Amino acid sequence: MRLTAEKVSKHIGKKQILKEVSLEMESGHVYGFVGRNGSGKTMLFRALAGLMKIDSGEIRLDDKVLHKDMKVLPDLGIVIENAGLYPELSGFDNLWLLAKIKKKIGKEEIREAIRLMGLDPDDKRPVRKYSLGMKQRIVLAQAIMEKPQILMLDEPTNSLDEGGVEDIRKLVKREKEKGTMVLLASHSKEDIDLLADKVYLVKEGTVRER
Repeated sequence: MRLTAEKVSKHIGKKQILKEVSLEMESGHVYGFVGRNGSGKTMLFRALAGLMKIDSGEIRLDDKVLHKDMKVLPDLGIVIENAGLYPELSGFDNLWLLAKIKKKIGKEEIREAIRLMGLDPDDKRPVRKYSLGMKQRIVLAQAIMEKPQILMLDEPTNSLDEGGVEDIRKLVKREKEKGTMVLLASHSKEDIDLLADKVYLVKEGTVRER
């Protein structure tokens, strides 16, 4: 599987947030994206995922064009800022609600994903009573539960303790070994250096290989 972006640009109002971005990424590799807050990392992930339309350029998955042959990337797991959870539902019930949209997996796959992220699938507490770290873990469980072929992780170690950070590193390595394409945006130089096969520097909407 190959994901390519060719001269992708995007404005929001008068501000250009992506400037002729060109990338080529393949399955079985981890791609690191580094840059300051506001540099365009999250917007780049939104554009590549199909969650935001671009002004010009083209995004392709193999021979299919985004927004022409498909609305969003298929087989995608994504962790992005401000991920929505229903605060009154348990972690399991949040994921079950999402799983019923695509109907690709059942309850056991959800339980497996929750356990992989170090949480108890039988925890009945509503998500509003979770710590920040627990919320981040349930969002990560959501991203992997359908065993996606492409995984986009935007600052996945936010709010996690040392044990949680190590769990994310193991997750990324495991996904790479399975042949998943992983896009990882992180402030952590150590995470990027440990995990990424190729690193891109995002600065004021531009993207270049580091």
